[in-house]
Amino acid sequence: MKDEKKAPKLRFKGFTDDWEQCKLGDVANFSKGTGYSKSDLKGTGSPIILYGRLYTKYETIIRNVDTFVVPKSGSVFSKGGEVIVPGSGETAEDISIASVVEPAGILLGGDLNIIYPNSDLDPAFLAITISNGKPHFDMARRAQGKSVVHLHNVDLKHILLKTPNLSEQKRISKIFESLDHTITLHEEKKRQLECLKSALLQKMFADENGYPAVRFRGFDEAWKQCKLGDVGQTYTGLSGKSKEDFGHGKARFVTYMNIYSNPVSDLNMVEPIEIDERQNEVQYGDAFFTTSSETPEEVGMASVWTGDEKHTYLNSFCFGYRPISKINPYYLAYMLNSQSLRRKIVILAQGISRYNISKKSVMEIPASLPSAEEQNRIGLIFKDLDQSITLYEHKLELLKRLKSSLLQNMFI
Repeated sequence: MKDEKKAPKLRFKGFTDDWEQCKLGDVANFSKGTGYSKSDLKGTGSPIILYGRLYTKYETIIRNVDTFVVPKSGSVFSKGGEVIVPGSGETAEDISIASVVEPAGILLGGDLNIIYPNSDLDPAFLAITISNGKPHFDMARRAQGKSVVHLHNVDLKHILLKTPNLSEQKRISKIFESLDHTITLHEEKKRQLECLKSALLQKMFADENGYPAVRFRGFDEAWKQCKLGDVGQTYTGLSGKSKEDFGHGKARFVTYMNIYSNPVSDLNMVEPIEIDERQNEVQYGDAFFTTSSETPEEVGMASVWTGDEKHTYLNSFCFGYRPISKINPYYLAYMLNSQSLRRKIVILAQGISRYNISKKSVMEIPASLPSAEEQNRIGLIFKDLDQSITLYEHKLELLKRLKSSLLQNMFI
């Protein structure tokens, strides 16, 4: 029989001792929280952690609590450094998580299992390995129930742990704490950029009075009022195609999801198709509109194409719009996705179980156009914002991949 692994694949330099196996019940004591529910929550009072927080706002280490109650007699308060595990949840996977409560004096609500690790077990290391390592699957296996699953302290006591010495535990905990902090900072920066973009989409496009609420310095003239049909023409997407025509060929078409998801089309979100001279080719600066959706709020989503490759077509479930006068493509993209114009599109949606919009009705929508220079300035700021948001999304993806890889390789 092959010897069981006694060390992880990846370790900090200087640590060579074998990891030891034990049952959680041999290295920790256990308790339960006391009964509070969401209906007990107040605007002020004593801070409390309810079990639902571990699902809605999971953190390996809980330092700040923003829910409060009026304390009852017999309540359980944190001592600082205990590990909490939810006592019930919707699935066995969901319930098999743990967090450290760092501050003392926090009320611990009912349906929380409380673990008090002994002095040789780092609380953060325990929470990480319970939430991500083999103990996570051991816990999930022990969870009981169907529509609602439960975990009890008697189950937790039998969980098998493999641990290094305390010094190595703390080094491992620290690197994951640092990673989580960096991920949180990037998520917050991305959220702030998205909020800024949303606010500018509300303020930087003129309404019927011809003036936007926020403008670049040096621009003060009224914007030109027109209908979309006055400054552009529509065309259809792919037609006369069967299922067998897709998935091969030297031409390509812009997908529905590309248009639905991106104000400026992703030039790589295309699918192959055979060259067909009868179809309408898309051109640089064209806008695309989705024509159908399950909700009125998602009908008529618009995207602008900034590619120039030949033999590129539009999918069958959208229509194209080609400006006949010069409009900055980035200005057009964000104007069509501004709150004021989206509201005008949504009210045109027709249907019951599925909503549709016609080319004719979209062409009747009033729009506002500033000078070419102001269009360029507005288009550039939104282009830069989207590039920054995408950069943070990419960084977050890399950080989460790094964390996942370390979780796989730094534990047994």
